[in-house]
Amino acid sequence: MAMGFKEQIEEAVKKEVKEDISLEIPPDPSLGDYALPCFKLCRIYKKSPNEIANELSKKIKPGKIVEKVAVNGPYINFFIKKEALAEDILKKVIEEKEKFGSKKIKNKKALIEHTSINPNASPHVGRARNAVIGDALARLFKFQGYKVETHYFVNDVGKQIAMLVLGCGKRKKVSFDDLLGIYIDANKKIEKNPELEKDIFEILNKLESCDKKTVGDFRKIVSVCIDGQKKILSELGIEYDYFDYESDYLWSKETEKMIESLKKTGKLFKDEQGRYVLDQKEFNLAMKSAVLVLTRADKTSLYPLRDLAYTIEKIKKGYDRNIIVLGEDQKLYFQQLSAALSIMNYKAPEVVHYSFVLLKEGKMSTRQGNLVLLEHFMEEAAKKAEKEIIKRNKKIQKSTLRKLAKAIGYGAIKYGIIRVSPEKNVTFDWQHALSFEGDTGPYLQYSHARICSILRKHGKKISKRVDYSLLKGSEELSLVNQLSEFPNAVEHASSSLKPHVIANYLYSLAKNLNEFYHACPILKEKKELKNARLLLISCVKQALANGLNILGIEPLERM
Repeated sequence: MAMGFKEQIEEAVKKEVKEDISLEIPPDPSLGDYALPCFKLCRIYKKSPNEIANELSKKIKPGKIVEKVAVNGPYINFFIKKEALAEDILKKVIEEKEKFGSKKIKNKKALIEHTSINPNASPHVGRARNAVIGDALARLFKFQGYKVETHYFVNDVGKQIAMLVLGCGKRKKVSFDDLLGIYIDANKKIEKNPELEKDIFEILNKLESCDKKTVGDFRKIVSVCIDGQKKILSELGIEYDYFDYESDYLWSKETEKMIESLKKTGKLFKDEQGRYVLDQKEFNLAMKSAVLVLTRADKTSLYPLRDLAYTIEKIKKGYDRNIIVLGEDQKLYFQQLSAALSIMNYKAPEVVHYSFVLLKEGKMSTRQGNLVLLEHFMEEAAKKAEKEIIKRNKKIQKSTLRKLAKAIGYGAIKYGIIRVSPEKNVTFDWQHALSFEGDTGPYLQYSHARICSILRKHGKKISKRVDYSLLKGSEELSLVNQLSEFPNAVEHASSSLKPHVIANYLYSLAKNLNEFYHACPILKEKKELKNARLLLISCVKQALANGLNILGIEPLERM
């Protein structure tokens, strides 16, 4: 395919400047369609950026697509011929379809570990943020062309599971729905009677020594929990390629190999309690003790040692991107893990830390029972979406209603979580999240459905032979410009590991679409202009669908 106008301008600039350069979009359309900032060129030319801009502007000849080149201080501004602008982008969308926006990378792989919540109960909404972000990243990298592998690291040997084993007692059968109540009850009993802690550690010791019955009890409870969690998350379209169990590393020789490798670094020693600890003073981490404790006094492994073995196993897979999603409360621990990997000459995975999903009462806690379960949250979202749908279509069939309500309700949850940058808290507001207006999932789905409705009313195949020069109004050009930025948004999101960039882009695109509707009639216009505008909105529909699919939100054709 022929290069886009942005690429053509960049190629023309590179003929004069033997450096990597990148065009920007000016904040004000009156300053042009693209701009080249000249600040970074100062070290080459040994001149001020203003002088460089003046000199370069006279040399650059970007071909027939540029109407005007102008200098504005340290910037060279390029004004694209409007018909060329529309033609280039719309033809690209028509040609690439569901691949529009993708870099179409080949022969690269990405490993993404996400969710990895304790398998001790039904997940609450706060924990869902990990899964939603991780799933969006997996979809994003698949869209870019990567072969993606998703992993869930199951912490199936911890104190929380031991509490469930103790709480279940002699019950022959335990359901997924029972687990949360048993867990909360066990916590309360331990708070009232701390002596019960001894029973917990006795169970863990039996597990460490590979007691057959204890191992069976743990595996049984964990299996019930993982199956329950998988069912809930699959309702949201979130799936996993691999479930990796921490228990596999409990008795594994890999932890022993880790200890032997760490001994060779000169950083491993036994503390006064006889535990193996890793000296991390050189890393200046914000912790009371500058060591990472890896074993108990009896040399049985602790979680950090098992996690180290697991992480190195992932690293050795040799994927081009190795990513993990963790809560912000895991920042210090991840720094300790990264330091340990550095000591062993391994590069730590790329990490996305996310903040909390808050209720008005504050942060949710499984232990205290102060939470909203994800499955209940999903049910509530679907019910509220049903009411909104019925307001608009009282004759809708029940089967269609339920399916549509889930798509809208679940989309509202996902978008409400993803649209916020991971490091910021999310406070969920039902009224806002399910609104068909504003920065919401339903608004984006409605924008897509509205285009589908217009295309159905048109009832004919959209002509690809249109007069692009007719798309010259400010609203039309703004929409075209916004379309052209989708590939950049996808690239920014994948390079920075921030899927909220896609959400923010889609909202801007939908807003521009809405402004276009208000200013530009479509079906009532004369044939040539009507065809041009129909092609424009069909391309916007494609970009909306591609972006929503990246976020794991269903692009709806009717609402």
